[in-house]
Amino acid sequence: MAISTLGMSKASNILKLLGHETRLTILKILENHDCCVCEFVEFFDVSQPAISQHIRKLRDVGLIEEERKGQWIYYSLNKNSEYYPFIIQVLNLLPEQRETLKQLEDSDIRKKC
Repeated sequence: MAISTLGMSKASNILKLLGHETRLTILKILENHDCCVCEFVEFFDVSQPAISQHIRKLRDVGLIEEERKGQWIYYSLNKNSEYYPFIIQVLNLLPEQRETLKQLEDSDIRKKC
């Protein structure tokens, strides 16, 4: 989807949202791996409320979705979002997060979630 198809105003708002490195990295990780907040807290080494705020902003515009599994909520990229075709083009330009995903998979925190 081109910017003109999405509309300049909507594209501008999404790009502003992606202007924060943490949110952009969260989306890149979620491109191939569902995560819970505690995994992001571990990776970014920031507080749970800070990560929750980033998650809320991404969820509020529909870029990510959540699924409850027991007491945990896992987040994933929302492939049904009207913004998905635009977002995936941006994410394809970014470096892979293989090392990040490996750290998450190897950490004890992944086993607790």
